[in-house]
Amino acid sequence: MPKLPQFSGRDDVKILQHFGWVSVRQRGSHIILVKDGHNATLSVPDHKAVAQGTLRGLIRSAGLTVEAFVEVSRQI
Repeated sequence: MPKLPQFSGRDDVKILQHFGWVSVRQRGSHIILVKDGHNATLSVPDHKAVAQGTLRGLIRSAGLTVEAFVEVSRQI
């Protein structure tokens, strides 16, 4: 399994928006994302550094691979 770089919550949101996820609101310290055609709602913590396990769970829930997520993060 490839190692994930450390990202902030806002960086994670930017990367997920590249894949079609849309921010609908901020609730406390979390940013809520939705995508048409997906039953999942993503709740991204708005922290300076998101834990590796939390980020992997978000990537899995979004229907992405770690490799695709890291590749897009390099472009943004």
